[in-house]
Amino acid sequence: MIPIKYHYRSLFVRKSVTLMTLGSIAFVVLVYIGVLALAGGLRAAFSATGDPSTVLVLRDGAQSEMASGFATDTHRVLANLPGVLKDDSGRPLASGETITVQIAKRRDGTETNVTIRGVRDEAFALRSSIEIDEGRRFEAGKGEILIGAGLADRLGLGLGSEMKLGRLDFRIVGTFEGGGANSAEIWGDVDEIGNSFQRTNYYSSTRLRAASPSAVDELIATAEGDQRLRVEALRETEYYEQQTNASSAQFIILGNVLAVLMAVGACFAAANTMYSQVDARGREIGTLRALGFRRRTIIGGFLIEAIILGLLAGAFGALLSLPLNTISTGTMNQLTFSEITFQLRTTPSAIFAGVFLATITGVIGGLLPAFSASRAQITQLLRAA
Repeated sequence: MIPIKYHYRSLFVRKSVTLMTLGSIAFVVLVYIGVLALAGGLRAAFSATGDPSTVLVLRDGAQSEMASGFATDTHRVLANLPGVLKDDSGRPLASGETITVQIAKRRDGTETNVTIRGVRDEAFALRSSIEIDEGRRFEAGKGEILIGAGLADRLGLGLGSEMKLGRLDFRIVGTFEGGGANSAEIWGDVDEIGNSFQRTNYYSSTRLRAASPSAVDELIATAEGDQRLRVEALRETEYYEQQTNASSAQFIILGNVLAVLMAVGACFAAANTMYSQVDARGREIGTLRALGFRRRTIIGGFLIEAIILGLLAGAFGALLSLPLNTISTGTMNQLTFSEITFQLRTTPSAIFAGVFLATITGVIGGLLPAFSASRAQITQLLRAA
C-alpha cells in the first residue's frame, strides 16, 4: 500500500488546478443542498401544522380544503358525532372553516395567491401552536383580520394596514406565528369573510378533536359511515403530509436534474485535475511500478486522491450552504395553488447527500486517469519529462 499521506500531498502539489476543481464541485454541492433545503423547509412547515388528535373532514372526493364545501348543517351533525371531545363548558371541539384564495401583491410588486381562512374561536382552540406575534386576535363584526407573520413580511403589511378582501375592506389587528403552513394565511371571522365574498351558509372543512390519538380512527369511521353526510375524513397530519409530498416533489426532481447536469461538468474538471497529476508524475508512477507496485495499487492510489478531492469539495460546499438555513422564502402550494411561506432547512440528510454527490463526482472523474496511469509502460513513464 502507498501511504495516504503521499496521495494527499501529491494532490496539492499543483494547487491552482486542484483548487479550481474543488471550487467547481463545491458549487454543485451548494446548489444541490440549496434545492434540498427548499424541500426540507416545506416539509418542516407542513409537519408543524397537523395535530395527530384532529380529524379533518372534507366533501367526499375533494383533494384539498380549497376544492371542498358543504352546508353548515353538515358541520352541525359532524360536531355532535360520538367521539368528538368536548371542552369544559360541554361544547364540542369542532371548527367549521372556509377557504378562499385571492390575488395579492408582494412587496416587490409581483402577484401571488393568498389563502383567506374564515374561522371562529374554536379554530384557535384546535391549534394550540398558534401564537399572536404582534397585536391581538380579531373581533367578529368589526372588519378585523389576522395575518401570518411570514406572509405579512412578503406582502409588506403590518398592524393597522388595510386590505381589501372580496368586496369589503379589512384592517390587520395582529400577526401570528407557530401555525406551520397556516402562518402563510389570512384569518378573519367566518361570517364576515363569507359576506365579503358573497358565499354564506357553507364550510370548506370541519376539524374535529378526538378524545385521544388512538380514538381518531373510530371517529373517522363514524363520520364516513354516516349516510347523511357523504364526506371524507382523514387525520390532519395525513392531509398535510399529502401537501408536503405534492409541493416538495418539484424541488426534489429539480435538485436531482440540476445535480446530474452540473455534476457532469464537475466530473470533467475532476478528470482534468487527475490527468494533470498523471502527466506531471510520470516518473514517480514509473518508479513505483519498477519497485514492484502493481497496477491495481496505482489505480487505487489515484482513486484515493479522487475521493479526497471529492470529500474536501463536498465539505467546502456544505460549509457554504450553512448560511442558507432559516432563510425565509415562499412558493406555491401545489394542491391549493396559493402562497406558502417557510424557512429553508439545511438538514443533516441534505448535507450528507451533497457530500456524497461530491465524492461520487470525484470518483467518476478520477476513473479514466487512474486506468491511464496504470496501463502506461514503465519505460515510457521513466522517460517522462
